[in-house]
Amino acid sequence: MSDAPGDEDRRPQIRWLGHATTLITDRGTTVLTDPVLTARVAHLRRRRGAVPTDPEVFTPDVVLLSHLHADHTHLPSLRKLDAHIPVVVPRRAPDEFPALRRVGARLIEVEPGDEVPIGDVVIRVVPADHDGRRWRRGPERTPALGFVVVGDATTYFAGDTDLYPDLDDWVRDPDVALLPVGGWGPTLGVGHMDPGRAAIAAERLGAGTSVPIHFGTLWPIGLDRVRPEMFDGPGAEFVRLADARGVRGVELVPGDCLPAG
Repeated sequence: MSDAPGDEDRRPQIRWLGHATTLITDRGTTVLTDPVLTARVAHLRRRRGAVPTDPEVFTPDVVLLSHLHADHTHLPSLRKLDAHIPVVVPRRAPDEFPALRRVGARLIEVEPGDEVPIGDVVIRVVPADHDGRRWRRGPERTPALGFVVVGDATTYFAGDTDLYPDLDDWVRDPDVALLPVGGWGPTLGVGHMDPGRAAIAAERLGAGTSVPIHFGTLWPIGLDRVRPEMFDGPGAEFVRLADARGVRGVELVPGDCLPAG
């Protein structure tokens, strides 16, 4: 990237807002992922990081939704955004969850392999190994997705996923990988990565920098004393395990920024 005067404001930048909500700015284009912009999601409470209030959070060029779970497709947060902002969603998501149509006038349905140009970046769609249904007992029609934002930097937003065999065929050598390392409760079910598996993913991807997300923000009421290490510890543990594999890991606090280039 050029260091010419005036270029500083266009350098790729990543800001973690907590859980799976990130703000990726590249080539003057702003991408908001899985927005949770409130103090609570159903029975979950925001336990770390302030509720975002910055105007740039509410005026992105595009929103990416990785899957339909309520802590990723959060209707109250989506309603805070302008209805004309395009929202990229998994194929058939509006059919499974019609309420989406009432919060986004520009829904773009995608599946792995698709590419969506937005501003001066391209959004590449990749698979995720995660049950992406809104309702656990409903038909599995809308698979979870990950996204690669390609601009001056390449940024992989994994959404929520476990390791899968051809992950590094879909995503290769990203400058930054935003990897889920935890959850919002005292246990992790299938379709998730813990810090160890996320460190393996970072090594396989050949990521320049890996940032742990999807941990340490939302926690159920009344579970403060139940396995608190599942809330507080995954980010630092990921960085430690990534370092042991020769991978650069950087733990952010919700609200912190990371230069991506």
